[in-house]
Amino acid sequence: MIPILTSAQMREEDAKAVAVRGSASLVRAAGTAVALMAKEMLGGCYARRVVVLVGPGLNGADGRVAASWLGARGAKVDVIEVKNQPKHLQGFDLIIDAAFGLGCSRPYVAPTVSAGTKVLAVDLVSGVDADTGDVLGSPFVADVTLAIGALKFAHLTGPSATLMGSLRFAGLDIVSSFQDGLIEDRDLEGFVVHGHDDHKWSHAVSVLSGSPLMPGAADLVVRGAMAGGSSMVRLESNGKIDGLRLPSEVVHVDDATIDARSKAVVAGPGLGPDAVQWLRSRLDQVHVPVILDADGLHEELFARRNHDRALWLLTPHEGEFHRITHSPVPSNRIEAVRSLARRSGCAVLLKGPITLLSDPSGTLRAVNAGTPALATAGSGDVLAGLISGAVARGHDVLNAGALSAHLHGRASAALAPYAGASELLVEIPRILARYPQH
Repeated sequence: MIPILTSAQMREEDAKAVAVRGSASLVRAAGTAVALMAKEMLGGCYARRVVVLVGPGLNGADGRVAASWLGARGAKVDVIEVKNQPKHLQGFDLIIDAAFGLGCSRPYVAPTVSAGTKVLAVDLVSGVDADTGDVLGSPFVADVTLAIGALKFAHLTGPSATLMGSLRFAGLDIVSSFQDGLIEDRDLEGFVVHGHDDHKWSHAVSVLSGSPLMPGAADLVVRGAMAGGSSMVRLESNGKIDGLRLPSEVVHVDDATIDARSKAVVAGPGLGPDAVQWLRSRLDQVHVPVILDADGLHEELFARRNHDRALWLLTPHEGEFHRITHSPVPSNRIEAVRSLARRSGCAVLLKGPITLLSDPSGTLRAVNAGTPALATAGSGDVLAGLISGAVARGHDVLNAGALSAHLHGRASAALAPYAGASELLVEIPRILARYPQH
């Protein structure tokens, strides 16, 4: 997991690293990482035209090291101090923005650039508030932003998130401790946890999904749960569904109870407009985590949750968030997801190009693995099931949601943008097979 820090936390981690390794060593490591990223963007160094805009702080120092490294390898490099920068830059293959980073607190106006010129931002594009993502002035729109040491909130939220381009990361072993993080591929190791004494009820899931109007939702949820590691799925639908062809491992019941042996419950997808009344009695006595999705996302349900019991997870997209909170998602999506988690007493997964999760304590997880292939009917049903399988396998609700969203996103990357949600279920096992499972 890649750490996400506030500016104050990053300064503290920087200070600890400087005390051990020295400032010159850290600047050299950061500047070299920037130069290597520049070389990758340029496809080589020799005879490439590069301009490095440097400010008075550590970002500027990193930029100067990068300039020296690139120049030593044949690039034609101009270093321009930000106080002397021109209004327009032309004739360059790459601009390295090392003007202002973490400590930017005043407006910055970046030079305009010629068409086809690439921009590499060091840590952050200059002219944004690292903690809120607010734009200060008129920054560059970067092709690549290389985050140094940790991600900052401006990489993930606020207007600044659209300016960062492709987000890359150079940890440089700077950060020693953190709470919030971005899920990465290697976190999928151990997604499916096995025990020597496992049996069919060890990782069982109950699913409350589907109706005569939307029978397919039930199918996608239960298959998602199985892909996530559920050893048994018990399904109840809202009304009789004819012709639904479920996997033979699924038990389709109609008795209005949740089996006490279930380790997680998914409630909501495809239940229809009367879902609240239908779900109320079924969820009142549940003692295990509940994933509320789609038609289950109603405050009347989660407000009734007994807070002495297991943590629940709400999984809204932006429209559902608006319905729950009676206000649209603000530009600071991180504060929005944390606020709903605090108010509801539930963990919250807010879907979007960058999916954000928070538990009621404010611990944050972020996922940026999604692709346009997820913008299709039913993909959320697959995700809800996948999360329930991860919870049943022993992951806590917050990390089950985050790991499942990352796996879901990675599976989508193998599909065409117009692929159906059911195709995700083919790719999920292939993605998991790349990583050791326990």
